[in-house]
Amino acid sequence: MRPSSLARRLFLTAAAITVIVLGLSGVVLSSLYRETAERALDRYLNVYLKNIVVDVATAQAGTIPEPTSLGELSFQTPNSGWYWQIERLSGPTSEMKFSTSLPSPGLPSLDEQRIPIRSDGFREGYVNGPQGQRLRVVENLIDLGADGQYVVTVAANIAETEEEIADFNWTLFITLSLLGIVFVATAWFQVRFGLRPLGRISQSLHAIRTGRAERLEGEFPAEIAPLAREVNALIDTNRDIVMRARTHVGNLAHALKTPLSVLLNETSGKKDATAEKVREQVAVMREQVQHHLERARIAARVAVPGTVVDVDSVIDGVVRTMEKIHRDRAVRITSHVEDELDFHGEEQDLAEMVGNLVDNACKWAKSRVEIRARAEPSAPSADRAFLRVIVDDDGLGLPAGARQEVLTHRGKRLDESKPGSGLGLSIVSDLAHLYQGRLELGASPAGGLRAELVLPAAES
Repeated sequence: MRPSSLARRLFLTAAAITVIVLGLSGVVLSSLYRETAERALDRYLNVYLKNIVVDVATAQAGTIPEPTSLGELSFQTPNSGWYWQIERLSGPTSEMKFSTSLPSPGLPSLDEQRIPIRSDGFREGYVNGPQGQRLRVVENLIDLGADGQYVVTVAANIAETEEEIADFNWTLFITLSLLGIVFVATAWFQVRFGLRPLGRISQSLHAIRTGRAERLEGEFPAEIAPLAREVNALIDTNRDIVMRARTHVGNLAHALKTPLSVLLNETSGKKDATAEKVREQVAVMREQVQHHLERARIAARVAVPGTVVDVDSVIDGVVRTMEKIHRDRAVRITSHVEDELDFHGEEQDLAEMVGNLVDNACKWAKSRVEIRARAEPSAPSADRAFLRVIVDDDGLGLPAGARQEVLTHRGKRLDESKPGSGLGLSIVSDLAHLYQGRLELGASPAGGLRAELVLPAAES
């Protein structure tokens, strides 16, 4: 997923929400379990506490009884972590008695922690017991009237409870982690599956741009279908606009031909300087009008999804045509084209560009012209592919300073000894730029001129 992709944003959002929700759920569940474990331990301690209170309440006045109904051997094992303690606060005498498991001086009171006694006489808290044990303590204040007030305390080591809580927290962490992995994987699948129609639209648009399709085809989800319909409607509208523009270009061409023909007819047969100048300028106007009309027609063709043309077949046709045109010069034309090389554009445009280059090479070559076509290496981030057509001849070539001049000065002829209008290379350059390509001129290894034509290729 790219940093700016919609899929990445949706996936990271879902993953973040999953982590936050599961994290908060873990904290809440852990807290609830701890409270539940504490309440369970408190209920357990209260059972012992009430038994001791009954023994105290029913004992002979002025004495602290030894509890006999607890039934727990841990209260008799020294430092076991289970302790009871009875303390008389007021009455005839003040004394304290505690379990065999509890060493002197007994348990600290919860008064030190300022824990208030509830209305029912009970309070709970934590204290540090013998040997640094962390104890859960339950106290009950009872008033026996003339016999005085007693504080009955029962305590238990919370180590086992803490271990149970730790085991629960670890199990909870493992469970929530597995759930998180499942939820994140599900979110990833939902994002990939849910956005797949957008990927299909992207692929279809790429196919339209590269000339392998003309419209978005197939069924799309209800949320995406309006977008597909609007894109198809936009393509149709664009095609209609281009067709109307091409029609207007054709009408303009016919409208200009008539007045130019009238001007030529009016000056035919006349030998004066004015007539010569009119014929000269009319010829220039015809060439310029034809050139710009052709550019307009090509621009209209390029503006709509183009076709895919086999480069090998077009070059073969150009070679056969040029061999006939230049058969009296005995120029040998050879060609080599990579397999499955296709041009993304109109066949007649490719034929015109290659034909102009080969025709120019044949005019200046001494004995041979070589044509090669291959795919152009492109960067992984490039959004389209290109091909390169190379035409070499063994003629005199062009100086480095003159190569750019023939491309930028339309109609410029560096040698008047050869037939032509001087528009061939400039037309090829203009056509290549309309296809977002380029024409490059350089020195040929054969000694003449090398013309390299870079054009968009149809992607497989």
